[in-house]
Amino acid sequence: MRIGSIINGVERNEATRETMEVYDPYNQEKVTELALAETADLEEAVESCYDAFHSVMNRMPAHERSDILRKAADLLEERTEEFAQTIVEEAGKPITFSRGEIERSVQVLRFASEHAKHITGEVLPMDAAVGGENRMGIVKRRPLGVVGAITPFNFPLNLSLHKIAPAIAAGNTIVYKPAEKTPVSAYKLVRLFQEAGLPDGVLNLLLGTGKDVGSPLVEHDKVHKITFTGSLPVGRDIRQNAGFKKVTLELGSNSPNLVFADADLQVAVKELVRGAFAFSGQVCISAQRVYVQKSIYETFLKAYVAQTEALKTGDPHNEDTDIGPMINEDEAKRAKTWIDDAKEKGAVIETGGERIGTTLTPTIMTNVQDNMKIIAEEVFAPIVSVIPFETEEEAIHAANDSIYGLQAGVFTKDIDRAMRVADQLETGGVWINEISTYRQDNHPYGGVKQSGMGREGVKYAIDDMTEMKFIGIKLHHDKENM
Repeated sequence: MRIGSIINGVERNEATRETMEVYDPYNQEKVTELALAETADLEEAVESCYDAFHSVMNRMPAHERSDILRKAADLLEERTEEFAQTIVEEAGKPITFSRGEIERSVQVLRFASEHAKHITGEVLPMDAAVGGENRMGIVKRRPLGVVGAITPFNFPLNLSLHKIAPAIAAGNTIVYKPAEKTPVSAYKLVRLFQEAGLPDGVLNLLLGTGKDVGSPLVEHDKVHKITFTGSLPVGRDIRQNAGFKKVTLELGSNSPNLVFADADLQVAVKELVRGAFAFSGQVCISAQRVYVQKSIYETFLKAYVAQTEALKTGDPHNEDTDIGPMINEDEAKRAKTWIDDAKEKGAVIETGGERIGTTLTPTIMTNVQDNMKIIAEEVFAPIVSVIPFETEEEAIHAANDSIYGLQAGVFTKDIDRAMRVADQLETGGVWINEISTYRQDNHPYGGVKQSGMGREGVKYAIDDMTEMKFIGIKLHHDKENM
């Protein structure tokens, strides 16, 4: 299979193009060959989107945008298994988790379809100001224009739709640059939108490298917003180079989860196994730091290790596989190096820590120190650190001692403590009696500090993909002309 970019409805797949091969992370079988986009393709994609915005999307009524999104959701739901198998093959995500991603993706499209019909403004009381008599003020929300969407490999469909679906709902056009590691689901998604009735040029796909098409997309004058999910270094560069564009950045994290002595231990252990190791820890809000009150620390750790060791590692195509490969061998080697570095500095491997090719066994570490990468940086691997604490204040301080602040989890039966701790944690979101890794598609999602800026979640993404426009009217109440 060979695929290329899709610009204005036409695939760019000439034999003369430079190519890149994509392999299944588990068995190294070839998945596809990419005909890579070049800077000239980027220019054409942006111009096409710019023209389509002014000629098509800017005039398309909300009910038509809603219908297209709903049709896309229905088509995707019909093809759940096809898309799930694609994600297994290109990302190595176990099949049960891949199906779950498709289910969420369908939901994102349906949320966007609903919200497309409810983008409202307001009427202002102009007479609240001196001299404002006989005036009317109207605030409308209008689409921005061209949105540049740059997406990661770990949720290749769902995180793409968190950008594309709200953009369409709001009436924008999109230049879509997916991760090179997971291009097939992106390609199929664009074809699906075509089938759902989205006009040519509204959604243009660029299958290319960050250097050739990603950076020029960020800097292009006719792009009005960049929405990006990925690493902190790339996000920092985007912020610096985007100029006056709107920017939404969903960056790194090393999410803390606090387990207090009164927590339901059975629930906390079970959920934190999933929270730390789902998709081999390659999740932005993966449970990376687990702080456990000392009085239950040993009990928690024993149960945590036992349930982690019960996970089945293997072929992600198999229905009973819990842990599949990491995205490639380089990432698995990098994570293993971090484990070894921590061990040399005194950390203890309670279980796991073994690498076979692209697969890293689920790893629990204790006796970790603040200077170790496994706790200070985003590990993005199946590695979790378990750390004891005594007081609430101590746990809050430790959780906040990070450059990141995306999402956190708090386990306790004390509602006063739960709310008190949640208010003090420096993160964009906090779950009580739920893992940091849990995300719904309809709540505001985004970070503080160096975890990013802006919010996703369909309604909130739509807000940020529109701009307010004020229209004022001076009314003449001339009785003689009545």
